[in-house]
Amino acid sequence: MRTVHVETGKPYDIFIERGIIDKCGEYIGKLSTAEKVTVITDSNVAPHYQWRVLNSLEKSGFEVKTHIFKAGEESKNLNTIAEMYNTLANFRMTRKDVVLALGGGVTGDMAGFAAATYLRGIDFIQLPTSLLAQVDSSVGGKTGVDLPQGKNLVGAFHQPIAVLIDPDTLNTLPDAYVCDGMAEVIKYGCIKDADFFENLATENALDHIEDVIETCVSIKRDVVSRDEREAGERMLLNFGHTLGHAIEKIYDFKGISHGMAVAIGMVLIAKAGEKEGLTEQGTAGKIADLCLKYGLPTTDNATFEEMANAAAGDKKTSGSSINLVLLSKIGESFTKKVKLDELLEFIKA
Repeated sequence: MRTVHVETGKPYDIFIERGIIDKCGEYIGKLSTAEKVTVITDSNVAPHYQWRVLNSLEKSGFEVKTHIFKAGEESKNLNTIAEMYNTLANFRMTRKDVVLALGGGVTGDMAGFAAATYLRGIDFIQLPTSLLAQVDSSVGGKTGVDLPQGKNLVGAFHQPIAVLIDPDTLNTLPDAYVCDGMAEVIKYGCIKDADFFENLATENALDHIEDVIETCVSIKRDVVSRDEREAGERMLLNFGHTLGHAIEKIYDFKGISHGMAVAIGMVLIAKAGEKEGLTEQGTAGKIADLCLKYGLPTTDNATFEEMANAAAGDKKTSGSSINLVLLSKIGESFTKKVKLDELLEFIKA
C-alpha cells in the first residue's frame, strides 16, 4: 500500500492499494464513528462494484443505503443533487455519518457537493474508479455541479476524510475512459514535472499505473497544501481547462468527454503561448504528440469565436478579465490575466 498525506485545513490520507475496495468498510471504521454510510454511485459503476462495497461496509457493522443516478455529465446538475438530498434525508443521515463517493469524477464532484451542503456539511470519502478521478478530481476538495451557463459554476470546497484508490478498478474501464484520464496525467507533466512528461512519452504509463497515480496525486497534494482555495498556485491545475470547459459547453456536455476537451485545450493554449512569445517553441507539438500517443484528440471543429464566447462565462473570470494558465516550457507553468475582449485574439493560432 502507498500512502500520500494531504496537509489542508482538514488533513487526510490518500491510500493506493490493489483490492482496497473490498476493505473499504475496515478503513471507514478506523476513520469515522459513523453508524450509517450512503454510497452514491452511477448506473455504469454500480453493476461492477456496488455489492462488493456494500458487503464490506455491512461486514464492518454499518447501516448502508445506496443512491444510483444516471451516468454521464448530463446528470451533473442541481436536480440530481436534490434527489441525493432526498435519499440522505429519508435515510436520516446525521452529521456523524458518512457519504461514500463510488465512481468517476462526476460522481465525486456531486457526492462531495451533496455532503458539503446537507446538514451544512457531513463527512465524505472518495473511492474513485476512473483514471481521471484517481489521478485528479478525487483529491483537493473541489465539489460541484454544472449550470446551463457553464461547468462547475455551483460548488464548494469540501475536503474528504480519505481517498481510497484501487488501481484494479481500472480493469473494468472501457479504453475511452482510460484515454480520458490520461489527459489529466499529461497535464501534470506539463505544469510541474518535465521528467514525468518525458517518461510518459518514452514508456507506457499503463504498465506502471500505480507510480503514475502516486506521482499525480503527490503533485496535486503539494499544490493544494500550499493553496487550498485556489487563490494563486492552484490555478495552475486548470491548464487546458479554460478552453476545454468552453468546448464541453459548446457541445452541451454531450459527445465530447472532459479529458478529450482538456487535451484539445492544452494544445490550443500552448499554441497561443508560442504565438505570443510566452511559451517555448515546439511545446504544443510535444503535447499534441503525447496526447495522440494515448488516444486523445488535439483539434476540434469548434471555432475560436465560439470558444471565446463560451469561456467568458468560466468561473476563472475576474471582472473584465480571465486568468489563463500558460507554459514557459514543459514542466514550468504560470498564469496570465487576459482581458475578455482580447481573449479571442489571444487564443487564435
